[in-house]
Amino acid sequence: MSSEELNDQAKGALYGAFIGDALAMPVHWYYETDKLKADYGEVLDFVKPKNPHTDSFMDSASYTPPNKKGDILHDQAKWWGRKGIHYHQFLEAGENTLNLQLAHQVWTGMHEDDGYDVDRQLKRYIEFFVTPGRHRDTYIEGCHQHFFVEYSQGRHPMHCSKEGEKHIGGLAALAPILAFYHDNPQAGRVAALQHLYTTHLGEQMTHAANFFCESSADLFAGKPLNEVMHDQIAKNPLLKFPLNSMLELEDEVVVGKNFKTSSNADQAIPCIAYLALKYGDQPETALIKNTNLGGDNCHRGAVLGALLGAAHGMNAWPERWVNGLKTNFG
Repeated sequence: MSSEELNDQAKGALYGAFIGDALAMPVHWYYETDKLKADYGEVLDFVKPKNPHTDSFMDSASYTPPNKKGDILHDQAKWWGRKGIHYHQFLEAGENTLNLQLAHQVWTGMHEDDGYDVDRQLKRYIEFFVTPGRHRDTYIEGCHQHFFVEYSQGRHPMHCSKEGEKHIGGLAALAPILAFYHDNPQAGRVAALQHLYTTHLGEQMTHAANFFCESSADLFAGKPLNEVMHDQIAKNPLLKFPLNSMLELEDEVVVGKNFKTSSNADQAIPCIAYLALKYGDQPETALIKNTNLGGDNCHRGAVLGALLGAAHGMNAWPERWVNGLKTNFG
């Protein structure tokens, strides 16, 4: 299945996930928004990242492979532990971060396999990381580090996931799965959870995945976005907050003070739901707002973009973003 074979909503969701990530990529993990604004102003379009990243935590990042099977940094290792290094320093404007590159591999793998096959996807995942030159991203998240420490010590790939994972990046690869199975949401949910649990085991991640899977299915079925979000607020444990009463507040108060802009699912999912409620009929504005609020805006943007695309189809996305995206869906 190529992207051209998807219906408009599924295609909008697929592109939305990758656009949301690429737009936020240069200002990813800026937790101090004054530094973000000083370095980039207001980000409205795809731009290339700059070094130094003035809010970078790369100086404290470390990873030591137990053996050759765990060597996943390759030529990027020299940048770890150095101050001011941008996590995505070698990417071009419109390129996607590592987790979305992995999501694209899931998409192409489903095309080759005519559906989701966890064993084949894990084989591709391992090959991607152990093969030098497969990507040009500098930072590799802790879930992948943990997987390859376990794998290098002889554990079966199905049992290398980290218990208690809670980082929103785990949802990124679910977007192409849900788009692929847009007309069979039960199969999409099974495949999405199966894929999630290869790297992200944890109660928060299950709740976050339920939010993403159920919302996508309802949107593909034609349910209005506002109604879908209210349904989730009523039942998802991560959304037990009066989000409606927050809609009149400044975005920086809700996303940054009421909820942190961290990668943790219990913070990120309420941020996504808030932005979807407030800017649901303005998809372009929603992703721009998400980007400039900083934190883990790439992975929030991927989920938010997928939901907005599922709600509005390809009309959600301006031509400059669709054409400027470097990822090709075939």
